[in-house]
Amino acid sequence: MRLTTCANDNRTEGSVTVFCGIDWAESHHDAALIDVTGQLLAKRRISDDAAGYRLLLDLLAEHGDSPEQLIPVAIETSRGLLVAALRTGKRPLCAVNSLAAARYRDRHAVSRKKSAPGDALVLANILRTDMHAHRPLPSDTDQARAIAVLARAQQDAVWNRQQLVNQVRSLLREYYPAALEAFLGKQFGLARAEARAVLAAAPTPARAAQLSLPQLRAALKRAGRQRGIDTEVERLRQVFRGECARRPSTVEDTMGHQLTSLMRQLDAACLSADELAEAVEASFRRHPDAEIILSFPGIGVQLGARVLAAIGDDRSSFADARALKAYAGSAPITRASGKKRHVGRRFIKNNRLITAGFRWAFSALRASPGADAHYRRRRERGDWHAQAQRRLLNRVIGQLYHCLQTRQLFDEDHAFTSSSTDLAVAA
Repeated sequence: MRLTTCANDNRTEGSVTVFCGIDWAESHHDAALIDVTGQLLAKRRISDDAAGYRLLLDLLAEHGDSPEQLIPVAIETSRGLLVAALRTGKRPLCAVNSLAAARYRDRHAVSRKKSAPGDALVLANILRTDMHAHRPLPSDTDQARAIAVLARAQQDAVWNRQQLVNQVRSLLREYYPAALEAFLGKQFGLARAEARAVLAAAPTPARAAQLSLPQLRAALKRAGRQRGIDTEVERLRQVFRGECARRPSTVEDTMGHQLTSLMRQLDAACLSADELAEAVEASFRRHPDAEIILSFPGIGVQLGARVLAAIGDDRSSFADARALKAYAGSAPITRASGKKRHVGRRFIKNNRLITAGFRWAFSALRASPGADAHYRRRRERGDWHAQAQRRLLNRVIGQLYHCLQTRQLFDEDHAFTSSSTDLAVAA
């Protein structure tokens, strides 16, 4: 998938005479420099600290690295302090997938031998032979990178919260079914503040049955509830004092201790997710692209921040809308060999972007008449739900690319035209 070249505006691939490959590790890194003929010019092992980074930059400078003529670098990661140290000026910096690097390694040695210095040399040769075929790291602004850090952290916090909710639910099924009956039907389920407050006060069925009306009322108030407290208290009391299967008291108390430990973790996860969500909203709304992204139907602040974190704000990062669709995983991929031809979904994609994209497409069905009509036409043509949703995402991803490039807001009247045109584009 070719998105753009690794050369910047002032130099072409043909003008590059030295190439650098770095095999990244946790405590140290191996660097190798070669010329256009593949001859090894230098190799060095550097430490993962400021002294090591300075040593690497000095090594590059010894072989002609300058602000006007920056040596391109290939490395197997796109993050970390080493990458930050190398992203000076407009240096071409390519993050090569480790699987792709392994395939290149087989070109040099069929014995499948592997070493850190050898991997650095392989990465340097990747730039020497195929620099045009590898996507460089985008030149996103610091503001976009900060949003990416916050959005990914918030998404990880949400995933961690859901994992803990699943653990709590599994534990409650073992000995405390009344708690599931009381809260699973509510919005956010066991993650809601009321559920966490009540379960912290009564981690076992025996203690829940002994809760008085004032105790339940106090727990709901601590959780922030202000309306319908008396009705909810009566409902909870009836649920907790209803007939249900029970474990022996000793086992029940032990499992209550386990639940208390999990609830502490869940409280911390919920607090972390909420605080990060506030930070994401404050940071995202200050970005120039926020107004355009939020003009699309079905996308809110958190989803918008995740989309921006995935695609960045470097408008030259993707050659065209097709490249962005392929990166998102919404565009189909064709596998053809002889008389066989198969068109299917992509497995190599930005997983965070496709996850946010499916939620975006699903929300757009209610927020946009055109999106809903587009989805229903695809279902009528035989697409199952995920296929129709992916085609809708493919459509809006292309529209997002156009709006960001032209600095226009989303226009419902122009986004979805006649049905024949829609089907032709989506097919």
